[in-house]
Amino acid sequence: MRREGGFFTDLDWLVVFIYFILVALGWFNIFASVYDPVADQSILDISLNSGRQLIFIGVALVPILVILLLDFRIYESFAPIYYGLMILLLAGVLIFGREVNGAKAWFEIGSFRLQPAEFTKMATALLLARFVSSTGVKLSDFSSQIKAFLILALPIGLIMLQPDFGSVIIYASLVIPMYREGFPSIYLILGFTIGVLFILTLLVPENYIFIGIGTVTFIAAVMQWKRPKRLIPVALIAIVVTGFVMATDFILNEVIYEYQRKRVEAIFRPELVDPQAEGWNLEQSKIAIGSGGFSGKGFLEGTQTKFGYVPEQSTDFIFSTLAEEHGWLGSAVMIFLFLALILRIVFIAERQKSKFARFYGYSVASIIFFHFTINIAMTIGLFPVVGIPLPFFSYGGSSLWSFTIMLFVLLKIDMHRAQVLSRH
Repeated sequence: MRREGGFFTDLDWLVVFIYFILVALGWFNIFASVYDPVADQSILDISLNSGRQLIFIGVALVPILVILLLDFRIYESFAPIYYGLMILLLAGVLIFGREVNGAKAWFEIGSFRLQPAEFTKMATALLLARFVSSTGVKLSDFSSQIKAFLILALPIGLIMLQPDFGSVIIYASLVIPMYREGFPSIYLILGFTIGVLFILTLLVPENYIFIGIGTVTFIAAVMQWKRPKRLIPVALIAIVVTGFVMATDFILNEVIYEYQRKRVEAIFRPELVDPQAEGWNLEQSKIAIGSGGFSGKGFLEGTQTKFGYVPEQSTDFIFSTLAEEHGWLGSAVMIFLFLALILRIVFIAERQKSKFARFYGYSVASIIFFHFTINIAMTIGLFPVVGIPLPFFSYGGSSLWSFTIMLFVLLKIDMHRAQVLSRH
């Protein structure tokens, strides 16, 4: 057992340092994204997003202190209560929430907005961690898999009703920590296959895909001809895959909203969208990023940024501001910081002696990784625009506070890993 020291002795200061660096860099880039060269503006002006973000940063210090003062065992003990409260808020926002950009996902009090889906990520991660660490639970068992999926399905279902498909994708990241605890890899293979099929259906004419399915099925049937029992699974897989391909266009045209379909088509079928309308955000973002070159145009010198060509630039498209003004070099530094943070969180997760703490650590790493990867991918045209903020960087109180709380809860649990070891 480790020797007890001061209050902050076992706090992982490397993660704290990276956190504050990212928050500070985000704050400066938020100011750059809203800066008007004509007006005499200050980064501290609370009428600007940068001024309000500074308030959000100051407020974030309060939960950090509270988290570090509370008993670390409270997060496991009260996980079901926290989860239940967040589910109620998700249901309540459907009734009392304000609709923004086609999604009813925010509570609005005056000029302040709160998005419950951001905080429910942590609640879901905590409850899953508690469930997985429960006595007798094995994720290799089908019954345990169903229960874990139900914990995920409830918030996902409520968020789809908003609808906010971007957040739904992030919740899917919580499946990744399950593999660390024995979840069968067949689900990962199945999910990857569905994703590849979906993209192929958008890029390749259906007739070619059907020819491909028929060819693969024929070859598989010939290889299994001497084992008749295996022909039935081959036929069923072929039928399911064919049905999924046929359903893709139906989903795009009949299930999801038109603006969501346009966002998908802007990536995979650009010839079908108007570059001056649905494709505008992405096109201007790519221009801004490309114009930054190696070292960028300089702080507050980005022309795409200064003249407001990129919509939502302080939130979803904040990366385009960084890339234009600080170029490849600044982007590389930011990416390095995020990768360092994620790898450090994985290291923290692996050194835990409690399955609850380890699972929660991997959940935090997965959520941040998905946010980071998808946000950058959608700003450079590799993923549809789905409204996912860049952690610690994008403007917004809900995003900053939810990531801050989620991260520092992990650090608090990690501070007491020696006590967990002594109890076991």
